[in-house]
Amino acid sequence: MPRNLCLTRQCLGLVTRIECSIRPLAGDNGMWTLLFAAGMTGEQPSTIKSQGPFHGPFVAETILQSIVDSLTLYGYEMAEDPQIWCLHMQAHLRQLNGGQECLAL
Repeated sequence: MPRNLCLTRQCLGLVTRIECSIRPLAGDNGMWTLLFAAGMTGEQPSTIKSQGPFHGPFVAETILQSIVDSLTLYGYEMAEDPQIWCLHMQAHLRQLNGGQECLAL
């Protein structure tokens, strides 16, 4: 499973987008988090959330896979689109890290 992915769903002519990213937390302690940005395609994200922390990237990948499996039941599909809200998620990650630098990007 990729550590960055995008899901989209079309409904009533509008496209809803969810971007997901698995990122390490600061502190070099092996903790990772899932970051999510969601909203309408072509706009700013309406919400940014995180889940975790998790002990290692593989645990985070397993959780992300289960979330993706659940979202596909609601009509979301994997999209090859590049992430457009990565700066928003990076800002959220900085908040989670309390301003600490994270070197293992």
